[in-house]
Amino acid sequence: MLQTNDILSRVKRVHFIGIGGSGMCPIAEILLSKGYELTGSDRSESDTLDRVRGYGIPVFTEHKPENVDGAELVVYSAAVPKDNPELVAAREKGIPAIERSVMLGLVTKRYPRSVAVSGTHGKTTTTALLTQTLLMGGADPSAIIGGKLPYIGGNGRAGASDTIVCEACEYVDTFLQLHPYLSIILNIDADHLDYFGTIDNIILSFHQFALQTTGILLVYGDDPNVKKAMEGVTNARIVTFGLQPGNDYSAADVRDEPKACEDFTVCRSGKPLCRAELSIPGKHNILNALAAAAAADLLGIEPETIASALHAFHGVHRRFEVLGCFGGVTVADDFAHHPTELTATLSAAKRMGFREVWALFQPHTYSRTYLLLNDFAKALTIPDHVVLSEILAVRETNTYHIYAKDLAEKIPGAVWFPTFEEMADYTMARVQPGDLILTLGGGDVYKCANLIVQKYRDQEERK
Repeated sequence: MLQTNDILSRVKRVHFIGIGGSGMCPIAEILLSKGYELTGSDRSESDTLDRVRGYGIPVFTEHKPENVDGAELVVYSAAVPKDNPELVAAREKGIPAIERSVMLGLVTKRYPRSVAVSGTHGKTTTTALLTQTLLMGGADPSAIIGGKLPYIGGNGRAGASDTIVCEACEYVDTFLQLHPYLSIILNIDADHLDYFGTIDNIILSFHQFALQTTGILLVYGDDPNVKKAMEGVTNARIVTFGLQPGNDYSAADVRDEPKACEDFTVCRSGKPLCRAELSIPGKHNILNALAAAAAADLLGIEPETIASALHAFHGVHRRFEVLGCFGGVTVADDFAHHPTELTATLSAAKRMGFREVWALFQPHTYSRTYLLLNDFAKALTIPDHVVLSEILAVRETNTYHIYAKDLAEKIPGAVWFPTFEEMADYTMARVQPGDLILTLGGGDVYKCANLIVQKYRDQEERK
């Protein structure tokens, strides 16, 4: 069995398979800053891959066995199949090969103040917001974020301090590779049931994650599932945040503002710490911002800086990202792919003053759609119009015999189409000035949003 605990102390040359992936590039950047010699391969051109090349890292655009020559360690993303030529070559040559989540655990272990942001919803926003707050406070953290943060021009950075902030994803228990100093648990909801099976198994995994935290557990104190996960946890100091006054950090004087952004007072032990004037929409972001503010306070950032950062933060890529306004029609894109996320995002959209909201939703995985079908249908009654794509398979085959039409039948007035082109044409033929077109989903539905934007721009050029 491969012993990985001290492998970073024994190697110098590391090869990344799929180095252009959003989770791979920041790790490569951090290792490069620590003096490691890196190479990588990736078939897909992207902004992230351009960033990798900008560091001077040699990148192969084809997967070939010889690409691993000279490497002492190979890192691969979860999307890389077992029969990948480079992975096969590494095994044949006796080169150790580890999955990206294992490397993340090894990297974060080298930072005395490692911060891991976990939870079913809100990880990327909270990780990005905390990273920006720490940077504005002069803390110079390293960071690994699940989305692009405009403040740093990417989804990660290599800092010079002993602090690192990263997302901790529960799917297939990848977050159990981590042993953070400070863990944030934002919420625990029923998701990834294809792997966990039951909510009790999800809670059990978060319980184990909590047991692996060495210093502080910052947890959502109003969530019954989180409370259950914390039962018997004594290895770290538990600090709570939430909307109720009994939490260690709470939100008071919540005030709805234009564009559905919230204002509230961040309280510590019931006393005002700072005022939060958010620039991102949605009531769910009160809790994301509260968690980031609490973590920043625990890490020594001044209240005035926290307040400034909360206001200066305008979101991350694919989190209610406005792509443009054309003839009075606003086009935006969001990553929401779970009923809870859809409810939060669509509720915010309905409060933002648009004439009508058009939700263009791509269901993500057969298992999630099948197991949460009624919850999806309920969430999708919030917008004025619903246009569905076919279900994105991701890693599954359709053993559930579930189709987009099954979801559409449960939503009054909903329609579905097999292609983004048809979705775009149907919607654009019916929207009116003052409407919002909002694409939603965890897959590639952003391509539909980009297609709509391009069609509008083409119309403008023809005028």
